[in-house]
Amino acid sequence: MDSSHDIKVWSIRNLIPSTHPRKDTLLVREKLVEQMETGAVVPQGLIAHGRGECFDYLLGERTNAFAERSIEAAAALLLLSSYPVISVNGNMAALAPKELVELSKEVHAPLEVNLFYRNEEREKKIGEILRDAGASEVLGVGIDASETIQELFSERRKVSSRGIYRADTVFLAMEDGDRTEALIKLGKKVIAVDLNPLSRTSMTASITIVDNFIRVVPKLTTRVKEMKNMSKDELQRIFQSFNNKDNLKESLKFISERMSQLALSL
Repeated sequence: MDSSHDIKVWSIRNLIPSTHPRKDTLLVREKLVEQMETGAVVPQGLIAHGRGECFDYLLGERTNAFAERSIEAAAALLLLSSYPVISVNGNMAALAPKELVELSKEVHAPLEVNLFYRNEEREKKIGEILRDAGASEVLGVGIDASETIQELFSERRKVSSRGIYRADTVFLAMEDGDRTEALIKLGKKVIAVDLNPLSRTSMTASITIVDNFIRVVPKLTTRVKEMKNMSKDELQRIFQSFNNKDNLKESLKFISERMSQLALSL
């Protein structure tokens, strides 16, 4: 990255006052813009992020009880899985690369680049971000994405034979519903992080964590560490007692009740 870009980024970040009530949100936006300029993030990713921000406002910008329960179930499933894989897109790599690498190491799940707007230059850039964050290997880059999910017709159909293709569980976020549906049809479990409880991804996934991806990954890693010494029976009980549809209903009920309360307070 050239020095002029570094100066530009520094200048933009320093325009945001430390007392600004939306400082953290604005800094997250800047991270995405920075990585769009490097090619890791596409403009459509900014649109997806903005849509997610809207739902985060509705959720109160915090991890609610229903999300905590789904995080616990997700931790149990990852620990029970024979071969979990973490699917990474541009936004994920831009916003939480170190956190993704830590989760990957804790659950022994390889990181795989998988993109709707795919080209080799972008794949390599995302791989570079993850390796700079500590990943020893990144799948799904270049010829490594040689296998095909036949049920898909977008560029997301290209996967690694050592990753998503053989995975029994796939962790993903900020996702299009087509691939989640295809992975479920193939008999895989899907853990999805999605701020929109009404999306096809949310409705189709095995476990949907209705929360902000940035908050989820560190919390999920912490829960995995806490639950590592649990017996397989205990982990099975936690996972099997989780009902994704009920959890989604609770998230929608929470949004509805919160909007009513806010309306009354005006």
